[in-house]
Formats: sequence, C-alpha cells, structure tokens
Amino acid sequence: MLTKHTPNMDALFLENALEHYRPHISPEGLCTCERIEEIMMMCARDNPVYEQISSFAVALYTLGHFDCPDLLSVYDVDPVQAGEILQKHFTRIRAEDIPGSYSITESSEQYLLVAGDPLFPAHFAVLTDCASQRPFFSKLPFFGSGFDSLDELVGEFAGTDGVSKDDFHYFRKDPGHGISSESLGRIYVLK
Repeated sequence: MLTKHTPNMDALFLENALEHYRPHISPEGLCTCERIEEIMMMCARDNPVYEQISSFAVALYTLGHFDCPDLLSVYDVDPVQAGEILQKHFTRIRAEDIPGSYSITESSEQYLLVAGDPLFPAHFAVLTDCASQRPFFSKLPFFGSGFDSLDELVGEFAGTDGVSKDDFHYFRKDPGHGISSESLGRIYVLK
C-alpha cells in the first residue's frame, strides 16, 4: 500500500488536478490542492509535529473547515468531537449519491469517507477524485498522509476498534459551515 509521502505522488495529484481541470477549477478547489500540498510537505519532515494531529483534524483542515492560517494552527479533534462535527456540519449520504465524475478541484461539494460509527468514528478520509485509482486523501495512523483506494482503507481499518467492512459511510459537507478552531482542544508539544 503506497501511503507515505513521495514527491511523485503529491506532484502527480496537483499536476493532474491543475492541468486537467484548469478551465473548470474552483477557487475552493485550488485552496484544497494547496492544503493537500502543505500536508504532504509536513508529512515528509523527520519527526514532524504533524504526527500529533489526528486524521480527523487533517481531513477537516483539507476541506477548509477550520479558520486558521496553516496546519500547525489546527487544534486537534478527538473521536467524540469528530462525531459532533459530523452531526452538525455534514449530511450523511449514500455512495450512489456521489457523481461518478466528481473531482474536489472543480466541484463545490465536498465529501468525507468515515470509518466506524459516525457518532464515534475511527477515521476520516477526503474524497478527492472519483476517476483516480486512489481517490481518498487522509492521514493513516502509522504511514503519514497520502492517497488510498477504498479497498486499502477498508483493509487498514476493518477489524480494528470494532470497525467492520460495513462500517464505511459517506458524508457531504454542508455549505457555509465551519467552526472556529478556538472551540476545539489545543495541541501541546513538549520537547
């Protein structure tokens, strides 16, 4: 499973997204690409502070959910808070409701794949491009950020923390909903 940062992986995503969708790219789509690039650069560092940020915070930051200037300004999100955010700011949908031609760079819609119970999730992954072999972007527990297929994510999380193959759900971000990063817990780094 290729999930670690590689220059080819993030460069390929951004190059394909920008070249293929340049005539149709949305301003929010461009910001999303920039946030993914920022996360991938953080992942490449030795012993990054980024390791202490949850997959929930990474996915929500990717979607522009926080009002903050960069990833290191994001306050961490635990599973309870992640479930509350899903209930308040996202709508549960069926997989069939996602357009087959969906690309985060050109659509105003944003989607999350949620592993586990939506009230107490195990993982968030952002749907980036349905045409890609690895359409989901997320931070995995041990491998850093990267792009994965649904099968890879099911293989990673099914069987852990009570998650089964049937515990993968889709959510659409409600338009205009975001939360202040001050309302979440802080990350403290001790050296």
